[in-house]
Amino acid sequence: MFFSMGYRTLQSAIDDLAATRQLVRIEQEIDPHLEAAEIQRRVCAAQGPAVFFGRVKGCRFPMVCNLFGTVERARYLFRDRLDAVRKLIELKVDPAAAARHPLRYATTLSTLGQMRPKLVSRGPAMMNKTTIDALPQLQSWPKDGGAFITLPLVYTEDMNQPGWRRSNLGMYRVQLSGNQYEPNREVGLHYQIHRGIGVHHAAAIRRGESLQVNVFVGGAPAMSLAAVMPLPEGLPELSFAGALAGHRIPLIRNPMGLPIYAEADFCITGIVAGYQKPEGPFGDHLGYYSLAHEFPLLRVEKVFHRPGAVWPFTVVGRPPQEDTVFGQLIHEITGPVIPTVIPGLHAVHAVDAAGVHPLLLAIGSERYTPYNERRRPMELLTMANAILGQGQLSLAKYLLIVAREDDPPDLHDIAAFLRHLLERVDPERDLHFQTCTTIDTLDYSGSGLNEGSKLVTAAVGSKRRDLPTEIGELSLPAGFRNPSVVLPGVLVIESRNRSAGGPPAARGELRQFCQAFRPTDAINRFPLVVLVDDCEFAAHSLNNFLWVTFTRSNPATDIDGIGSFVRDKHWGCTGSVVIDACIKPHHAPPLVEDSAVARRVDKLAERGGPLHGII
Repeated sequence: MFFSMGYRTLQSAIDDLAATRQLVRIEQEIDPHLEAAEIQRRVCAAQGPAVFFGRVKGCRFPMVCNLFGTVERARYLFRDRLDAVRKLIELKVDPAAAARHPLRYATTLSTLGQMRPKLVSRGPAMMNKTTIDALPQLQSWPKDGGAFITLPLVYTEDMNQPGWRRSNLGMYRVQLSGNQYEPNREVGLHYQIHRGIGVHHAAAIRRGESLQVNVFVGGAPAMSLAAVMPLPEGLPELSFAGALAGHRIPLIRNPMGLPIYAEADFCITGIVAGYQKPEGPFGDHLGYYSLAHEFPLLRVEKVFHRPGAVWPFTVVGRPPQEDTVFGQLIHEITGPVIPTVIPGLHAVHAVDAAGVHPLLLAIGSERYTPYNERRRPMELLTMANAILGQGQLSLAKYLLIVAREDDPPDLHDIAAFLRHLLERVDPERDLHFQTCTTIDTLDYSGSGLNEGSKLVTAAVGSKRRDLPTEIGELSLPAGFRNPSVVLPGVLVIESRNRSAGGPPAARGELRQFCQAFRPTDAINRFPLVVLVDDCEFAAHSLNNFLWVTFTRSNPATDIDGIGSFVRDKHWGCTGSVVIDACIKPHHAPPLVEDSAVARRVDKLAERGGPLHGII
């Protein structure tokens, strides 16, 4: 049984899930090339159990997936530690709470003690050696550039202040094979510009030295959650992992390099020098391939594994996927901290269905002019700038923010939130663009790698309009068809040329569409109009609409409006705001499963198969 001290190893978590019937074992040989990932996607979509693969084609190591596939199972894995971590968060928000409620926080001191890693002289992680090509060669999508580690724990330290206190443990993708990598000696290391490893790499470059890197795979589940937590600068992920795991994280002293996580299932050690090679393509969390680009490579020195090592993996793709659960847990843990970081801000929600980073929803207090019945966004705009300056939130393209004083719905009721905003937004005043700025490395809607724009839409005050739910009489210009109401006040319209497979239209198509209408035309009853390639797909579900609209548009180039104007460098419009969410020539291709592999997985779900009744 596993209770008060959490799990110390991956195997202990697997054994517990198996004992509580939250894990299924597949003993048939499974191919890590596409088949394992197809199983993971199908089981995750069905809210199924964790899956253990006892026989992996071409590899002697077993694999496990979907450990965090449901919120309920993730809470179960951390069931005896979430409360301790929440208490730490509460004390950060209100340090005086310990004096007012001493019994509630009586155990917090022991939790603080668990946040300091423990240095040891040896551990199971270094007991065996292997090679890169002996590891599971997991490929998730047909056009991926090779095999990838999808749950890596990448450990680095600050060369100017070495040691675990200034360390970074991040989940940056690692490409094991393919492209121009020298087999068994080089692997790709893809990290984004805002990540902690980037600070460490920059410091190494300034010193003219190589950056030492350790890549761990496996170990306590707490390590995986810690690696994706948006922790404040100065708080190492190893400390958070210790608090979440309920024990000090053991690190093996390594006189030849960085310390090694003693309970890891696998460890790759190496250095990042000052040169790069193409990395990718890779099916990513926006639902498209991130294409091949030059990224640093890791020169492999040694590959270790523990006895009985198990290779954990996940699949990255169009949400919802397993990483959606990580996002929910992070929100549960860190939600109370938000108002302490940005005064007046009450809640922020990164919309998973829109690819997480492209769309943020927020609620703040608009207190600057409480005495004025004709309120307008003021304090909300100050908050918006602060939000877009916070860590990963800075990757957002669209930020929609409303005032708590107007009694908005819960942020997770996305349809209701959009309705609340569209009932109040003034398109002549409330749209604020940031141009020539940074966006997510994985987002190809912009003008180049990491390059794009942002739009803040802030709405306050009383309801301005009733939102239509029916199209009514509507005349469309040539080349557009199939209008459909997706949500109250939201109209999607199909571009005939592009949906029919014709050549992509020039950028002027959006402008021509808007100029075809007058501000008095009926279409302006809809405050938001979205142009799409496939109206049936976009209107089929809220998730489809969110994915298409916010992953396929760059605000500065793909937004126009009926009756648009520029006044004192401020853009606005008197009629509908129009977003061009059609696929452009520079966009990355969307992810599509391999049909032959899907049929193989179908057989595992037949009567008598290991996935019967699960998918």
